Amino acid sequence: MADVIEFLSNGGTCAGYLAGDGGPGVVVIQEWWGLNDHIKDIVDRFAAAGFFALAPDLYHGETTTEPDGAGKLMMALNIDQASKDMSGAIDELQRRTGRSKVGVVGFCMGGGLALVVATKRPDAVAACAPFYGLIPWASAQPDWSALTAKVEGHYAADDQFFTPDDAAALQTRLRGLGKDATLLVYPEVDHAFFNDTRPEVYDEEASKTAWLRVLDLFRTTL
Repeated sequence: MADVIEFLSNGGTCAGYLAGDGGPGVVVIQEWWGLNDHIKDIVDRFAAAGFFALAPDLYHGETTTEPDGAGKLMMALNIDQASKDMSGAIDELQRRTGRSKVGVVGFCMGGGLALVVATKRPDAVAACAPFYGLIPWASAQPDWSALTAKVEGHYAADDQFFTPDDAAALQTRLRGLGKDATLLVYPEVDHAFFNDTRPEVYDEEASKTAWLRVLDLFRTTL
């Protein structure tokens, strides 16, 4: 089963792409391009692997294929509303699965937001898998002390947006707070290496390895 649905979002509604017939819930958070076919394909892949997956449409209908447009959409994103929409997606998955715990995975902008929502919903997010996550909004810096999820991040050695040094610093900070966090850096790959619609950066081997790790993370924690 796969469909575009509307779910409650703190008194309002948000649309999202849902797939799955059972199993644990996973929230999939979009890149800065919006809720496009690539993100929907990832939702479908989680469903095929035995999960109930939902990608909330944080841009509320807008997508782009141009970097300039994506940057504008990202910087214009209302973080408070995005947090409500992601939290609503968690609630929807809890309702549909009958389970209290969910996993969160996100890519680029969504990787940063995955960490944000994990700190805002420690009651529900048991596992968080950020891919090359960016948190460019000053108002959205997470309260790391609130984090309870197991974090396994996936980062790129050649990434100029969130560098290996950035990943190492974040891992050190989280572990210093007693958090269960491992931020993996994949050699000889670039930002967005998991995006198979972008042949200029996609890396098949690293993507397969990362995917299996994410499935294992969610299967052992949810």
